[in-house]
Amino acid sequence: MNNSAPRIAARENIVADVTAAIGDALIEAKDEVGEVSLTVRRESIVPVLTILRDRFEYQQLMEMAGVDYPQRAERFDVVYHLLSVTKNHRIRVRVTTDEDIPVASVTGIWPVAGWLEREIFDLYGVVFDGNDDLRRILTDYGFRGHPFRKDFPLTGYVEMRYSEEQKRVVYEPVRLAQDFRAFDFLSPWEGAEYILPGDEKASPEAPGAPTPLKAAEIKK
Repeated sequence: MNNSAPRIAARENIVADVTAAIGDALIEAKDEVGEVSLTVRRESIVPVLTILRDRFEYQQLMEMAGVDYPQRAERFDVVYHLLSVTKNHRIRVRVTTDEDIPVASVTGIWPVAGWLEREIFDLYGVVFDGNDDLRRILTDYGFRGHPFRKDFPLTGYVEMRYSEEQKRVVYEPVRLAQDFRAFDFLSPWEGAEYILPGDEKASPEAPGAPTPLKAAEIKK
């Protein structure tokens, strides 16, 4: 009996049809492992998504996400995940930008995009032109920086606590009680020179893995 989840039905010729419909706005189209991904020009995102909604029946904006590639000139991807309820199919659309060039808001197509754009602005610093309520939504009002950027320090810049003396929340520089630790996941005992009998987490074939004790050595 096959208990795997049902596969999403493919849409015949969807890549060719969409390519013909959006024309020069398309930069790249991929249909791999059952997923369709389109990369389009940033300035064309609103008309492209409108075409996908009205002509290809992708009625719902399910999610928006940001991705950071610091080595690129336009370091950020803004990714739109669309769902066609009537065709039971999903499609992914992305544009690229940086921290200075705004991306057009799609709140006029899907009002739910208002909250999703605020998340990307908060976590990555991408600005959305036309979003009338572009405020932080996940971090505090006085938060400095954008925590999902790959150049953002893992510890952050400040920490907050409630001060009994001042009777309010105060911000202070981050102070770590102990440094980050490196763990040896090959053995439940960190630093052990042997593998305990029955410990199946470590593979003897792994490079640098210790040799298990023999039965005779255990008896000694």
